[in-house]
Amino acid sequence: MGEQVAIEVAGIGRIGGWAARPGTAVRGALVVVQEIFGVNAHMRAVADGYAREGYLALAPAFFDPVEPGVELGYDEAGFRRGRELVGALGMDRAVAIAAAADGWLRRELAGDDDAPDDGARVGVVGFCWGGTVAYLANTRLGLPAVSYYGARNVQYLDEALRAPMMFHFGGQDASIKPADVELHRAKHPNAAVHVYPAAGHAFNRDVDPKAYEPESARLAHRRTLELFEDALR
Repeated sequence: MGEQVAIEVAGIGRIGGWAARPGTAVRGALVVVQEIFGVNAHMRAVADGYAREGYLALAPAFFDPVEPGVELGYDEAGFRRGRELVGALGMDRAVAIAAAADGWLRRELAGDDDAPDDGARVGVVGFCWGGTVAYLANTRLGLPAVSYYGARNVQYLDEALRAPMMFHFGGQDASIKPADVELHRAKHPNAAVHVYPAAGHAFNRDVDPKAYEPESARLAHRRTLELFEDALR
């Protein structure tokens, strides 16, 4: 369903990305922000899934400014290298890439006769590290966003939301303390904050049987689609 594309990022240059186009009328567009493992087969499948739901989905290769074409596995070496790449990229460049992806999607929508013609057409959904990038795309770029298990969110929670926002957390996620989840509610009372008691970290990662929790993933996905259906209408 998807294809490799190029994205121009101001101050950075050209990076790659995976674009998945719906086969029906376009309901809106989504920036899909990767985990720390790059735009690997799982992230491409996530983008393809949103395309099947009617969204033009773009998963930028966020690590390309540091190391092009990164696709990591879920072993210890993959975790270690992913954390190194996150540190080398930095959050400011990550937000710049999200902004460029927003622009790419808006230009694509403008050329699609079946696309909606209102201004609020692009949202962001991100996972793990990408969940924090999605949150910052809301506070800094004004985009509707959904953050899945963003353990790095806490340091940015004083930033004001500028669009609809949803957070998903696993109740068994050792990397996100219950007090930190409650801090999301306290700092952003207008955001939707959902906790899934049976789920741990990365519960949406269906290629990883150690992490995947199907019932929680299905419910979180349904809620995510409901937010975007309303916010990108």
